[in-house]
Amino acid sequence: MAISKMLLVTAGLVMAGGLAQAESKLADTSDKRIALSNNYAGNSWRQAMLQTWEDVAGQAVADGVVAAADAYTTSENQATEQAAQIQNMILQGYDAIVLNAASPTALNGAVKEACDAGLTVVSFDGIVTEPCAWRIAVDFAAMGKEEVDYLASRLPEGGNLLEIRGLAGVFVDDEISKGIHAGVDEHDQFTIVGSVHGDWAQDVAQKAVAGILPSLPEIVGVVTQGGDGYGAAQAFKAAGRDTPLIVLGNRQDELQWWAEQRDANGYETLSLSIAPGVASLAFWVAQQVLAGAQVPKDLTVPFLKITQDTLDEALASTPEGSVANVTYALEDAQQVIADAK
Repeated sequence: MAISKMLLVTAGLVMAGGLAQAESKLADTSDKRIALSNNYAGNSWRQAMLQTWEDVAGQAVADGVVAAADAYTTSENQATEQAAQIQNMILQGYDAIVLNAASPTALNGAVKEACDAGLTVVSFDGIVTEPCAWRIAVDFAAMGKEEVDYLASRLPEGGNLLEIRGLAGVFVDDEISKGIHAGVDEHDQFTIVGSVHGDWAQDVAQKAVAGILPSLPEIVGVVTQGGDGYGAAQAFKAAGRDTPLIVLGNRQDELQWWAEQRDANGYETLSLSIAPGVASLAFWVAQQVLAGAQVPKDLTVPFLKITQDTLDEALASTPEGSVANVTYALEDAQQVIADAK
């Protein structure tokens, strides 16, 4: 599938002989229990992430690879609540925690408690800075900058931009925004004239954009973080304003809207995001650490990019209401680990 090729990983990756030999020396993990600590589930990306975890980790339990792989999501995106959740996981006797964190720093105390209690902690997407934890992330700043680079290639004369951010205070939001602003510094023909938080959700983004639009001049482009592009388009339409060039975030409703606009008037844009299947990579990394594999503390994976040429294939493979995705198998995780070494 082309989407997998863009990520340079496929479910059918063939293991090198060294990887196979290393795997045979690893410890059995069939009695190990892994928990997912997730800080937020209020958008399609998080729902796809949780579904990927259920599919992959659930199958690993059924296959006897691990004894348990339970998922927990806090009711609010609050670091204090997630810290308490992590402390409960320690008391419940889990061997590893896979963590999508509400804050890169506010959970460090709870993460250190888990490490000191002998647990393996693997953070992904929303990573933590505590040194004892593992981290899996894309280069979110590079992703944000690529949005502006793309706009510069399409709109060389520049103009006014609207920035739609994600969840306030979360590592991902800060990093993508940092990259966007670095891109604007480099391409100074653009000016960010407005910024709102869309919380990575179409309905929130639509309301936020609708609220700020009356105060904004003409907008030529919208830089986003995912889960917000379609909502932004609807807000511009409702306001009777021309649709700017909106960078999208791989959600099915965004891709469907893009295809419809392309067919109607030749609309062209770019869509990019971290694949929610990174949760499956985090699961396998935790399993490999528990098995005794030597895993670097920091792992980086590419973001998933959809272009005009790959739109139809991506849309066809993305379920309604979901997000374009890639699922990682054990062999993929072993390859990512080997590449990081």
